[in-house]
Amino acid sequence: MNTDLFIAGKWSAASSGERFDVLDPATGDTVASVADGGEADARAAVDAAAAAGPDWAATPARVRSEVLRKAFELMTERSAELAKLISLENGKALTDAKGEVTYAAEFFRWFAEEAVRAEGTVGTAPSGANRILVVRQPVGVCVLVTPWNFPAAMATRKIGPALAAGCTVILKPASDTPLTALAMAAILAEAGVPDGVVNVLPSRSSGKVVSAMLRDPRVRKLSFTGSTEVGRILLAQAAENVVNTSMELGGNAPFVVFADADVEAAVDGAMIAKMRNGGEACTAANRFFVEEPVAAEFAAELARRMAALVVGPGTEERTQVGPLVNEDTVAKVDSLVKGALEGGAEAVTGGSRPDGPGFYYPPTVLTGVPADAPILREEIFGPVAPIVTFTGEAEAVRLANDTEYGLVAYVYTGDLARGLRVGEAIEAGMVGLNRGLVSDPAAPFGGVKQSGIGREGGHEGLLEYLESKYIAVNW
Repeated sequence: MNTDLFIAGKWSAASSGERFDVLDPATGDTVASVADGGEADARAAVDAAAAAGPDWAATPARVRSEVLRKAFELMTERSAELAKLISLENGKALTDAKGEVTYAAEFFRWFAEEAVRAEGTVGTAPSGANRILVVRQPVGVCVLVTPWNFPAAMATRKIGPALAAGCTVILKPASDTPLTALAMAAILAEAGVPDGVVNVLPSRSSGKVVSAMLRDPRVRKLSFTGSTEVGRILLAQAAENVVNTSMELGGNAPFVVFADADVEAAVDGAMIAKMRNGGEACTAANRFFVEEPVAAEFAAELARRMAALVVGPGTEERTQVGPLVNEDTVAKVDSLVKGALEGGAEAVTGGSRPDGPGFYYPPTVLTGVPADAPILREEIFGPVAPIVTFTGEAEAVRLANDTEYGLVAYVYTGDLARGLRVGEAIEAGMVGLNRGLVSDPAAPFGGVKQSGIGREGGHEGLLEYLESKYIAVNW
């Protein structure tokens, strides 16, 4: 595959001539060398997107729809090779990678259908003085910044609605996982995306290249998925030119199990909510709050299921849990677990980093976690489940809301009224009620508090890339 920059429909070396290595998390070995874009390349990408903008915006919605539909079909046809590529650079198990490709492709299919639904409205002013005509127009040039944990899905979740709305884009993928983004560029070009409409800019200098693009007044949209810390910086930079922003930031998801829940079903859900992508997901269950009467049963069964998972290189078919993405990530997970254990927690399974090559951490269940443990305050981003007990509904809600984040929450109970009541009381943009998976291309994805601004997916995802223009008119 091509590992250069993709700008204006052409593959090219970085203006500096520099490249960087992409590592296999299972071994730490280099798997590819990728062009390292700089500020000059960022400006060239904005030039290309701005030049392509008017024609793409004027392209009939049905034509844009068919291009996205073709991209969906190509991704589906090549799902096996895309999954292997994701596993190779990200480390996730092939099973997870195959699931990601299916999920990622669905964003192209969904927004292919949404492209023809950017309806406006018409009405009469209450005074009767004029008609109120509202039309939807594309925002313009968009900078899309994606993380390493879902290198295909986070790209399609942004590219899909942007193209459906008539916008042009520059995708800045995470430097740990640029290969999937470059593969997506090739697929989109083959699907019929005109030159300059989609540009892909790998770079190790993420801050510099994104800042360079945000300083260009032609850039009118920033969509970022990543940490809250980086999101705050980008929001400040975007404010200088009053750039439209969408932010999908950190999470610290509570997983609440009431005593009247089906414990086996709750464990099934916990395995999905915790172990999807090996725990490296912003939606991952991070804090397990279990009502005292069922806490021991839940912890024992969860530990049994976690201990049985096969750990190994993501590219091997038998693997259920691959390595974490890099050394910094596994070191952070190890530090959080050690801190909890030193504070009095007990590891029912796992709890220590294995010797040997690769960035591995074993599936871990902790009980007796102190309420002030850092592991309950920070995103773990690894296969670790810390369990805390509670004694009533009010305490469960208080514990769940005791965080600056508010992306997603999970609630298990046999009482529907309680589930809905608690779901409304928890401060989160999404709630899984007796479900361990909430993500769906047809649903609005996003959080509250410091977990972000805006929504991706659903019809709301299309609106993020459209401006509403009001025309006052008489007839």
